[in-house]
Amino acid sequence: MNQLHKIILFSGFSGITVFIGGLLSWYFSKKLGENNFKKELNHGITAFGGGIILSALALVLVPKGMKNLSILPVIIWFVLGSLIFFVIDRILAKRGGKIAQLLAMLMDFVPEAIALGAIFATDTKTGTLLAIFIGLQNLPEAFNSYQDLCASNFSAKKTLILLFVLSFSGIIGSLIGYFFLQDQPEITSSLMLFASGGILYLIFEDIAPQAKLERTWMPALGANLGFLIGIIGEKLIG
Repeated sequence: MNQLHKIILFSGFSGITVFIGGLLSWYFSKKLGENNFKKELNHGITAFGGGIILSALALVLVPKGMKNLSILPVIIWFVLGSLIFFVIDRILAKRGGKIAQLLAMLMDFVPEAIALGAIFATDTKTGTLLAIFIGLQNLPEAFNSYQDLCASNFSAKKTLILLFVLSFSGIIGSLIGYFFLQDQPEITSSLMLFASGGILYLIFEDIAPQAKLERTWMPALGANLGFLIGIIGEKLIG
């Protein structure tokens, strides 16, 4: 198997978990019905996904983004990401949409997939571990995205089709990174910092408030567990 085939295989794995997460969310929604356990589970998984997104932000996107840029571009790209996704979130809120988790997932997934393709060219081991890490974090994020989209009046079928289509964005992003960004670390770093600004805004504006639930420990521990998975993944990659 040559290097290009490996990139397609591993980025495909990291992407298909988007669809698998949506399927799991659909299954549990049907099986559990409306009860307190389902409510706790949904809030716990929201916090778990938030913890993983935060770990990706703190351990991967920001450190690697800062590595190849001076202070001024770091500030510009981070602030630009924050402001653009603030505007997008406000527009969606006025229209009654609830897709913050989906936006956060894509802002996390796409830059990391591009980085995956760029990294694979020089370090196959790190690229493989990064693909596994991305795949694991996509599961809870897609699980929550399914719930958000259904709450925004998307049908179950339409939501699953959308997640299935988005699952291929990892392959596209990785191929872009592999063919065009191997020798452009500044562009890759700028994408990571732009995504970081948007993700941090979405975490504290939408994801963390949704995870809060009175008289239960599941959301808080879910967030810690999600961040721990990020620590483990970064330790393996590093």
